[in-house]
Amino acid sequence: MFKKIKSDLPAGLVVFLVALPLCLGVALASGAPLLSGIISGIIGGIVVGFLSQSQTSVSGPAAGLSAIVLSSITQLGSFEIFLLAVVIAGLFQILLGIFKGGFIANYIPSNVIKGLLAAIGVILILKQIPHAMGYDKDPEDDFSFFQADGENTFSELLKIFNFFSWGALIVSIVSLFVLIYWDKTRLKKLQFLPASLIVVFIGILINYIFGIFIPSLQIEQSHLVNIPMFNGIKQMFVFPKFSEIGNYNVWLIALTIAIVASLETLLNLEAIENIDPEKRYASPNKELIAQGTGNMLSGFIGGIPITSVIVRSSVNINAGGKTKLSSIIHGLFLLISLLALSPFLNLIPLASLASILLVTGYKLTKVELYKNMYSKGQNQFIPFICTILAIVFTDLLIGVLIGLTISIFYLLKSNFNNPFVMKKETLHLDETMRIELPNQVSFLNKASIKDTLLSIPNNSKVIIDGSNSDYIDQDVLDIINDFKNTISGIKNIKVNVLGIKSQYHLEDRIEFVDVLDKETQEKLNPDEILEILKNGNARFVKGNWAEKYLKQQVNATSFGQNPFAIVLSCIDSRTTTEHIFDLGLGDIFSVRIAGNILNEDILGSMEFAIHEVGVKLIVVLGHTKCGAIIGACNHVQLGNLTTLLDKIKPAIDKESSFTLNRNGSNLDFVNKVSELNVLLTIDRIKKESPIIAELESAGKIKIVGGLYNVETGIVDFY
Repeated sequence: MFKKIKSDLPAGLVVFLVALPLCLGVALASGAPLLSGIISGIIGGIVVGFLSQSQTSVSGPAAGLSAIVLSSITQLGSFEIFLLAVVIAGLFQILLGIFKGGFIANYIPSNVIKGLLAAIGVILILKQIPHAMGYDKDPEDDFSFFQADGENTFSELLKIFNFFSWGALIVSIVSLFVLIYWDKTRLKKLQFLPASLIVVFIGILINYIFGIFIPSLQIEQSHLVNIPMFNGIKQMFVFPKFSEIGNYNVWLIALTIAIVASLETLLNLEAIENIDPEKRYASPNKELIAQGTGNMLSGFIGGIPITSVIVRSSVNINAGGKTKLSSIIHGLFLLISLLALSPFLNLIPLASLASILLVTGYKLTKVELYKNMYSKGQNQFIPFICTILAIVFTDLLIGVLIGLTISIFYLLKSNFNNPFVMKKETLHLDETMRIELPNQVSFLNKASIKDTLLSIPNNSKVIIDGSNSDYIDQDVLDIINDFKNTISGIKNIKVNVLGIKSQYHLEDRIEFVDVLDKETQEKLNPDEILEILKNGNARFVKGNWAEKYLKQQVNATSFGQNPFAIVLSCIDSRTTTEHIFDLGLGDIFSVRIAGNILNEDILGSMEFAIHEVGVKLIVVLGHTKCGAIIGACNHVQLGNLTTLLDKIKPAIDKESSFTLNRNGSNLDFVNKVSELNVLLTIDRIKKESPIIAELESAGKIKIVGGLYNVETGIVDFY
C-alpha cells in the first residue's frame, strides 16, 4: 500500500482540502453540528479507507443524504436519538454485505453510470461558479437543484453579478490558469507537488498580498474556509441515546439511511471504477461491510452518515491518487486539521477550492464523452442524456432511477438477453477457455460475463468469440475491452478476441497460437496424442472447430517443426487429414497416397519422422467408399495405376466373409477390404522397419489404424 506514497500523499492532501469545506457544508445542510461532518469525514477516510477494497474511492458525508438527515433529526427530536439510527443503519449495511446484496451494482448499465459521472461534472461546474466568484450563500456541498434557501441552481447563478468579489474572481482565474497549463509544462513530473496543491498556496498568497497592498480586493472571512475551533474531546464527541432502541421510528429511519447510503455507495463505486486508469474492481459486498462499519462508528461518536462520494473520488484520481492510502491520508489530515491546523486552513479562499472542483467537473463531462456516446446510437445516447438531465434537475438517486428506467425500455426494445456459452478446449497439452457470445448480448449479461472473466485463473488462455452476435450492449463491450487491455495483462492471461462486428469498434486480436513446440512434443505420450486426434475428430463432426489463426501459425512454424504424429491416408479429396482431426500447421506429418498403401519411400519418411523429429504415433487411415479400393476390387488395368492397385490385392485375398459380389459395386465388401488393407499395412510397417518395430516394442511409439466414414465424418480407430 505504501509503494505509491509519492503519488498518494499529495493526492490525499488535495482531497482533504476539497473535502474539508464539503464536510462542513453537508453538516450545515443536514441541520447537524458542524463537527459531526468532520468526524464522519475522518472515519470515512481512515476507517472505511482501510477496510475498503477500492483503491480510488473516497468516503465521507454526502449531500445526497442531507435532506434525509435533516428530516430525521426533526422527526426524532434529538441529534442523539438520530445517532442511534445511524449505528443501526451501519449494522443493516454490514448484513447486506454479508448476504451478498452488492450484486445490484452489476445491473446498472454503463450509459447510466456515464450519465451519472457527466451529471456530477455539470453540477460541479454550475454549483461552483458562484463560489469561484465570491458568492457563498449556498453551502459548498449542496448539489440538489432546489436549494434549501428557496433558490435553484440557475437562479443562484443569476445573482452572482450582484454579489461577486473581484478578489475571489482573480484568485479563481489564476487558479484555473495554473490547473489547466500545469500538465503542459515540465512541472507535471513533480508527482509530489500536484497543481491542485499549488493553487491552494497561490490563493493564500494572493489574498495576503491583497491585504497588504490592495485592501479593497482582499477576500472576506466569509469566503474563506471556516473550521470550528477545537475546544477539547468532551465537546467533540456526542453519543447515541441507546435508551431509544425500542423506538419504531428509529428503526424505520435506520432502514431508510441504510438503503439510500448503500445505493449511493454502489453507484459511486461503479462510477469511479469507470474512470480509474487501471480499471481495478472492488467487491461491492465488501464495500458495503466497510461502509456499514464506518457508519456504526460514526454514529457511535457523533458523526453523520457516510457513503462513497464521487466528487472526492474524482478529485483523488485527478490529483494522481494510486491506492487507498490517499483516502486514509485525507482522513488523517482532517483529524490533524481539527486538532491543530484550523488557524492556517482558515486562510484558504473557497475560490481556490472551487477552481479545483470546476476542473474536476470539466474532466467528468468533456465534450468528447458526449460525442462518443452519440456515436454508439440512440439506445446508448438517450438514456445517457436523460440521466444527466434528471440528476441535474432532481438529485442523484432519482436521476439514476429515471435513467435506468429509460435504459431498460431500450433494452426491451432491442430484445432480451441470451445466455453465452463457455467451454474448455484442450489443444495439445494446453487448456483453452472459449466464450461464445449469443446472437443478442444485453446489459443483463453484464454480471455473468464480468464475473466469468474476473474468475479466469492467472496464466490462462481465453478465446472470446462474437461471430454469432448481431447485437452487443455497450456494457459488455466495455467489460471485454477492460479485460483485454488491462486485467489480462495484470493476470498474465492471453486473450484472443474475434468475430465482433466492425460497428462496435472492437478489432480482432490474436495473442496466442496453438503451435507445437519441442517441450510440448516431448511431454506427450502416444496415448495422449491419440486422444488429441479423437477429440479433434469429435470437434470436426460437431462443427465446433478450434480457431487455427493460420497466418500466425505460418510465422510461428517458420522457425522449425515439432509434429506429434504421422498419418498415412488416401489421396481422396474428401479425406484431408488436418480437417478430419481439426489440426493446425505443424501438428502432423501427412502422407497421402491412393489406397494408403506402403512403399519403401513412405517407410523411410516414417523412420525420419520418428527417429529424427520425435513423432510418437503412426496412424494408417483408410476410408469408406475408397476409389482405389473399388478399382482394385474391380481389377482395373490402367498404366502405372495397375502397379499401385496390385499392392491392395493381399487385402482382397484375405477378405473371406463375402463369397458373392466380390467387386467394387458391393460397398460393404469394399469397406471391409479397406479395413483389412489398413491392418496389413500396419503389419508391413512392423516387419519391414526394424527401427519402428523396436521403438514400438519398447512402448515409445504406437501404431494404430483407423477408418474414416465419408458419410458421417467419424473415424473409428483399431
